[in-house]
Amino acid sequence: MPDEESPVPEEVLTSAKEQLDTEEISLADNEEILHALSEMTPVYENERSYFALGNYDREPIRRLNLVVDRLNRRTDAYAFRMVDIRGEWDNSIQKFCLIADIVTYLVGVAEKDPSDFLVEQGLLVGTTEYFSKSHVLKREYENEERPFGWMQDGVFELFDQEGRLYRWWTEEDLVEVTEELP
Repeated sequence: MPDEESPVPEEVLTSAKEQLDTEEISLADNEEILHALSEMTPVYENERSYFALGNYDREPIRRLNLVVDRLNRRTDAYAFRMVDIRGEWDNSIQKFCLIADIVTYLVGVAEKDPSDFLVEQGLLVGTTEYFSKSHVLKREYENEERPFGWMQDGVFELFDQEGRLYRWWTEEDLVEVTEELP
C-alpha cells in the first residue's frame, strides 16, 4: 500500500492539514480526519459531487435520501450525506467545513418541522465559497404564510436572489426541483 498513490488530491490534503494545524486537536483526531477524507474517493472520481444537508428525523430523512438517490442517478455524479462519512468527530462544524471545501455543490433540503440544518445554513451564507456553490430546496406549506423563522427567511431570500432557491410542496415536486440542480 505505501507504493499506491492516495486517491485524495494533494491540494485537498494540504488544505485540510493547514486547517487542522490551526486547531488544537490530538494526533489521533488528525489521523481520523485525514482517514475520513481518504474514504471519500467517489468525490474525486466523479465530475460532480453533492453534499446533501437536511433533517435526519424519520420523514425528512426519507426525502433527503430521495434527493441523494436522484442525484446519484446522474452520470459521473456522487451525492452523500454527512452521516455517510464515517468517524466520530468531536467537532462536527470542522467535519462539515472539511467536506464542504472539497465538494462541487452543497444542497440543503429545508423543512420546518422539526428544525433542520440551521447551523449549516449560517455557514452556507457566511462564506463566499460555500454560498457560491450552494442550492436550497425549500419546502412550501399550504395555508402558512411564514412557516420558517425570520433568520431562515433571510437565508432563503439570499438564495432566491441568486436563482438557487427551489420551492417544492410534494415529494413529486421535490424530485422535479432536484432535476433542476446543476
